[in-house]
Amino acid sequence: MGSPLSPVIANFFMEDFEEKALLSAPLRPKCFFRYVDDTFIVWPHGPDALKLFLDHMNGQHPNIKFTLETEKNQRIPFLDILIHRKEDGTLGHSVYRKPTHTDLYLNGRSHHHPSQKAAILSTLLHRAKSISDAESLPSELRNLKKTFLQNGYSGKEISKALKRTFTSQDVMTGEERQKPIARAGIPLIPTVSGKIARILKRHGIEAYFRPPPKLRGQLVTAKDHCGLQTPGIYQIPCTCGLVYVGETGRTVETRLKEHQRHFRLGQPEKSAVAEHSISSDHAICWEKTKVLCRIEKFWERLTREAIEIRPNTTINRDTGYSLSASWKPVLRSIRKERGKRREALDQSQNTCPG
Repeated sequence: MGSPLSPVIANFFMEDFEEKALLSAPLRPKCFFRYVDDTFIVWPHGPDALKLFLDHMNGQHPNIKFTLETEKNQRIPFLDILIHRKEDGTLGHSVYRKPTHTDLYLNGRSHHHPSQKAAILSTLLHRAKSISDAESLPSELRNLKKTFLQNGYSGKEISKALKRTFTSQDVMTGEERQKPIARAGIPLIPTVSGKIARILKRHGIEAYFRPPPKLRGQLVTAKDHCGLQTPGIYQIPCTCGLVYVGETGRTVETRLKEHQRHFRLGQPEKSAVAEHSISSDHAICWEKTKVLCRIEKFWERLTREAIEIRPNTTINRDTGYSLSASWKPVLRSIRKERGKRREALDQSQNTCPG
């Protein structure tokens, strides 16, 4: 909704709207509960009067219109809750699933950290515990156990999740209450990631695990090449052999046009490319601009830009984002590997028959 304040302001407006509409209504519902844009009411005045109440609510403001859904077979869904009327007139509640629900979740045999798979079980069990009433909870737990088994989870894993969910844990040590000073995402590698996580935990850093790239992301896509119509790291070469390395969250094409405009208008203070061309009287090879890598996330772009900037080969005014000294051995290894690849490529081209 744009600004972070928009939902809060919208909620203030709706509270004022509802208060005035209900006070002016000829007949009022027994209860009126709203969550964001879903409203639950109990109407004791009959279906004809309910239609008049709907018309009254829709006539309060030209931009606020309600739709109506009534109970069927003494049941009605509201958010994730299926509310049903009991024989004694009271209301019962259980977990609601859409008719298109497939009961497919993260498979228990997938290559994810055990904590991520355990969170799937705990989340669904916690939802069942929070939503279901005492009469509906046993059948919901039976359904979840069947679903977990179908998704590859063992009986032992299910039992542990049940114990975590339904056993109170009121006693917590000071160490458990202490929040981590930082969080770090590390790739999931068996026998390695756990050791790294334990080391980080000793220094107050909580580690979360990222699964390896999926096969779908590694396969070549059938889409056309984006060219410069993408955000990421780009390179603009000069006829002198130096290059400019930059990053942008917009498209590289848009950023390139800005560099060209600053050069054309003689504004070297706004572009390192324009400054180099004007001060050195060098021609910039605008048409040879290329995307080094496509990255949308801000901090990843800053890090990759700093890696690509080299003082001896670039015309950048600075080295970009300041990298930690721990990056130095990694960068040396990467550059060494790139050098070997270039040598191998040169040798292959020299040995090719004319």
